[in-house]
Parts: sequence; C-alpha cells; structure tokens
Amino acid sequence: MNPVLNLSGVTVRRGRKLLLDNVNFRIDDGQRWVILGPNGAGKTTLLQIASARLFPTTGQTQILDETLGSVDVFELRPRIGLCSNSVAHTLPGRETALNVVVTAAYGVTGRWREEYERLDERRAFALLNTWGVGTVFDRPFATLSEGERKRVQIARALMTDPELLLLDEPGAGLDLAGREALVARTSELVQDESAPATVLVTHHLEEIPPGFTHVLLLRDGKVVSAGPMAETLTSENLSTTFDMPLDLTEREGRFSAFMRS
Repeated sequence: MNPVLNLSGVTVRRGRKLLLDNVNFRIDDGQRWVILGPNGAGKTTLLQIASARLFPTTGQTQILDETLGSVDVFELRPRIGLCSNSVAHTLPGRETALNVVVTAAYGVTGRWREEYERLDERRAFALLNTWGVGTVFDRPFATLSEGERKRVQIARALMTDPELLLLDEPGAGLDLAGREALVARTSELVQDESAPATVLVTHHLEEIPPGFTHVLLLRDGKVVSAGPMAETLTSENLSTTFDMPLDLTEREGRFSAFMRS
C-alpha cells in the first residue's frame, strides 16, 4: 500500500535557521495523526509541506502518490483539505458562510461571477449542518464568532471530499465550551471509517480528540519520536519534547500533563 504522505530526509532552511531538520514521516490510509510540540518546533512548516504549499530545501516529499517538484500543485491541492490560519486570512469577510465553503469546490476563496451547481451548494450546506453552523449559512464570515469561523473552515476543508485532511491548531482562540464542542465533533469525524487520513497540529494535549491513532513529537525541527499513540505519547517523550519534567495522564481517551513535583 502506498503512503498517503511520505517525507524522506526533509529539511527546510530559512537563512541560517533550520525550520525542519532531516524529518522522516509517513502516513498510511486510515491513520489519524497528532503533531505535538512547543512553539517554533516546526509543526506548521511540516503542515505547509504536507499541503503542497511549501517545498523542502532538501529531501523528498510524496503526497497522494505524487512527488513535490514534479507535479502541478494546483491539481494536487484540491485533494488535500486544509484548515489553518494561512487559509483563514485569505477568506473575504463579506462572503457568507455558505460561500466560504462552496468556493472550495473550485479552489478559490471568494465568489465572483462563477456559477455553482445546486449539488455543490447542497453539499456545502450539509457540511455546515454537520459541524453545527447551518443556521449561520447566510451570515458574513467576518461576523461569526471564533468558534463558528473554525467550524466553517473545517467544513470548507471537507468540501472537496479530500484524501488527506490537515487541521492546524483548530482549537486556537476558542473558549472552553467552544474547544470541547470542536473536540467532540472532530472525534466523531476521525472515528468514521470513511473519513480521510487526518493530521491535527496542536501544542495542547487537552485538544487531542479521542480516536487519533498516532503521534509525531517535534522539537527544534527534529523528530523526537513518532508512532502509535499508546507507545509514543509517554511522560518521557513529552518531557523531552517540551524540555521539562512532565507526567502524562489519560482519562477516557483525553490527555493532560502536569509538571512533575
């Protein structure tokens, strides 16, 4: 079976700074990965490569059986669902929530004179309903709450029925209720066997929904450890990743960590 994503010896340099340093990372179909690490660890950089929006300085990246550097990324990107601040900042605030989602079908961020099929609009509306924001379908994106905007962005990322779904800190900026609602819905998504291979980036253990199968731990652009959640997400690996003594706790599939006394 070919991997959904395969990074081999990937390095990203900006001047003298190494953002990623010789990273090897493979995702197979059906896997749900969490990428954990402190600020500046290289998590978002890795996701930019996985979404075909950044090319590595050295190393090889294969995404959905295509190799970066020898594929038209504008044909590849619609096969990848991406929810991130970099995408959110390109969404016109005047667009309705429905338009924000439906325009993903054509790889654009604003609706102009193009015509959309009724089937596309029905799918966009169904996704908004699934993520609990169907009632705001006709409201401008800029007027939505932070939690509503996050859920609209995930609906947009799913619009093209992607083969790979990338979620870059979807819980950032949410209050407790908003975060828990998002965690619950994301957990439902990843436990659906028909869902695409999924990657969630976070630096908060509390934001990991139940149902994720694997974890990649990053620090200073390097892989600390990667593998199945039960074997890899340990107090020792967390302590190394965040450079402090931490004790990991787990309850009903939810994680938290405390500084060791």
